[in-house]
Amino acid sequence: MTAQRPVSATPWSLSGTYLEACNCDAICPCRSIDGSGGGRSTYGECTGSLSWRIERGMIGDLDVDGLCVVMVIWYSDDQPRSPWNWVLHLDERADAEQRRALEHVYTGRLGGTALEQFPWAFKPSNLLEVVASRIEIDHTPGRGWFRVGRAVTVRVREPVQHPGAVSCVIPGHHQAGREVVAELLEADDEHFRFTFTGRCGYEAAFAYAGP
Repeated sequence: MTAQRPVSATPWSLSGTYLEACNCDAICPCRSIDGSGGGRSTYGECTGSLSWRIERGMIGDLDVDGLCVVMVIWYSDDQPRSPWNWVLHLDERADAEQRRALEHVYTGRLGGTALEQFPWAFKPSNLLEVVASRIEIDHTPGRGWFRVGRAVTVRVREPVQHPGAVSCVIPGHHQAGREVVAELLEADDEHFRFTFTGRCGYEAAFAYAGP
């Protein structure tokens, strides 16, 4: 799939907490440090997992407070425009309508800040699967973790001490956040199988809206 025009003018807003981890060394080269942009992934390929705990959320008339979303991703810096391959895990506690609405937000179909902040939405990407999953999240600062059944596990070991301001495009460069070290980053399903220790992560608040 590629980034799509919004399918409707449905108003939406989501806010809460965010935590990710990938196979790059900390500080992840894709971060901005004191406003300066980053570069290539540490190893030329990026594979990892991203998590959102929605504290407050409305998509049209649908209340999605308290629901969680996780992605597992891979891309190569050497492929033209480095398209993302990704699996989208949506909270199994959501009903079918809520999951459909969240899918539309996270694929960029409802427009808004997703088309500015989600690389998999504003450039070519390959959505491998959308799965209703049991998602467990604890975004305690500096010690966060999340798990999606047996498919994904991320555990943070500690914050990275750095004097500069570190930001990430996905929660937004305007959002205060912090680089962390992931004690464990692991995935095991039909699409992804990897295990890394001591690699990079990032924690922040997020607030998205559209269209």
